[in-house]
Amino acid sequence: MLRNHRMGTRLLLLLMFAVFIAGVIQAQAVIPGVTGTSFNLAAREGYLSTGDGNSFYAWGFAIDNEWMQYPGPTIIVNQNDAVTITLTNDLPAWAGNVSILFPGLSVQASGGQAGQLTREAPPDGATTVTYTFTATRPGTFLYHGGTRPGLQMEMGLVGAIIVRPAGFNPAAPRAYDDPVSDYDSAYDHEYLFLLSAMDSRIHDLLEFKKDLTALDEVNYLSDYFPNYYFINGRTSPDVFSEPFVEWLPHQPYNSLPRMHPGERLLMRVLNGGLKRHPFHHHGNHARVIAKQGQLLASMPGVGADLSYEVFTIESVPGETVDAIFQWTGEKIGWDIYGDPNHPDYAHDCIDNDMDGYDDVTHEWCADHGKPFPVVLPEKQNLAFGAFYSGSPFLGTMGTLPPGEGGLNPNSGYAYMWHSHDEKELTNFGLFPGGILTMLIIEPPGVPIP
Repeated sequence: MLRNHRMGTRLLLLLMFAVFIAGVIQAQAVIPGVTGTSFNLAAREGYLSTGDGNSFYAWGFAIDNEWMQYPGPTIIVNQNDAVTITLTNDLPAWAGNVSILFPGLSVQASGGQAGQLTREAPPDGATTVTYTFTATRPGTFLYHGGTRPGLQMEMGLVGAIIVRPAGFNPAAPRAYDDPVSDYDSAYDHEYLFLLSAMDSRIHDLLEFKKDLTALDEVNYLSDYFPNYYFINGRTSPDVFSEPFVEWLPHQPYNSLPRMHPGERLLMRVLNGGLKRHPFHHHGNHARVIAKQGQLLASMPGVGADLSYEVFTIESVPGETVDAIFQWTGEKIGWDIYGDPNHPDYAHDCIDNDMDGYDDVTHEWCADHGKPFPVVLPEKQNLAFGAFYSGSPFLGTMGTLPPGEGGLNPNSGYAYMWHSHDEKELTNFGLFPGGILTMLIIEPPGVPIP
C-alpha cells in the first residue's frame, strides 16, 4: 500500500538527496554500538522512516529502557568475554513470542518458554529469557529473531555483534588475532554495512489488522516482494545524515565511509534480510579476509592466506563478510595532486621507505608530475555533480558556477557504493534511494573522527 507518499517525483527526491548528503563532514569512522558484557534487550514496536517521506510500522530490539531501534543495538565485546543477553518481549499480545538466534556463536538459553529453536519470551513485558555465551573467537556476527525468523527479521528484529580480538589496541586495530602478513586484518577505519529489505505490505497488514493470520495474504515463497532497501536501517538519502538524529529516533545508525589515500578500511558487511544484496564498491577491489567470523586461513598463524579480491560482495541472507578496502591512486596515470611545477599545486613525492609511495600523502611517485590526460570542456559545456569540487585534483577546490557543487568541502574523491541490483537503488520504485551510499577519499590532513 502506498501511504503518505509525499515525495512523488524524482526532482524532489534529488533535492532531498542534496540536502541530506551535505552532512558528509559529520560522518563517523568508528562503529557506534554498546559495549560491556551484560545487555538487556527488549522487543518493542516503532515506526521506520524512509527516504521518500513514508513511515512504516516495525519491530526492533531496544537496549534497556530506550526506544526500539532498527537494526538492533550493535553489541561490541572482547574475545573470551562471558556475555549475557537478557530478553523481554514488550510487543502486543497478538505478535506472539520472541526469541534471539546467534549464528556462529555457541549459546545457552534459559528462562521463558520452550520454542522450536531456542527459549522464547512471551509478550507480557515481564518474563525474561537469558542467553549466555563465551566470545571464543573474534569476528562479525549477526543476531536476529528466532521465533518465525523470516517474519521477525522482516519486521526489524536483527542486529550485529562485533567481537574484538584479545589484546585489542584501538591505536593499532586489527579485526582478528592474526599475525602481520601480506593479507592481514589490520585497518585504519572500520564501517558497518548491515543490508536488509522490507515488503511494506507485511508491515501494513500487521499494523492495521493486528493479527498474524493476516499474513496469509502474503506468501513468503511466491509473493514476497520488497520495495524498500536499507543500509544500517536507513534508505538513501537518509544514510548520509548524522547518526543519532532526533528525526530518525528508531534508526540511529548512518552509513558514509571516509578514508585517506593509502589507508585500510575494514568493511563489515552483513545481510540481515531474506534476499541477496550484491554490495558493489566503486574505486577498487576489496580483499575478503573472513566470512561468518572465520578468518580465511589455511592454518593458524599464516594470516588470511585464503583471502581473495572482489569488486562486489555478494552478501547472501544471514552471511557476514569482513573485507579490507584500499585506495591509493596507484597507476592512475597522472598526478592526483596537480602539476608540481605550478605554484597552486606545488608538492613533492618523497619515498624514503622505498615502497613506491610518498611517505606522507601516499602519492604514487611513478605518476608524480604526469599531466592530467585530457583538456576539460569549458564550464558552459559541463553538467556539475553535487560532489564536483571544480578541479580534478585531490584537495583542490576550483571555480564553480553559483549554486553548483558544494557537497564536497574538502575536495575529496567520491565513489558510489551501492547494491548492484538496480531496483535496490530505489524507494518504492523511485531513484535515488535504497542501498546507496558514497565513499569519500579525503585529502591527507583532513580529520576523520
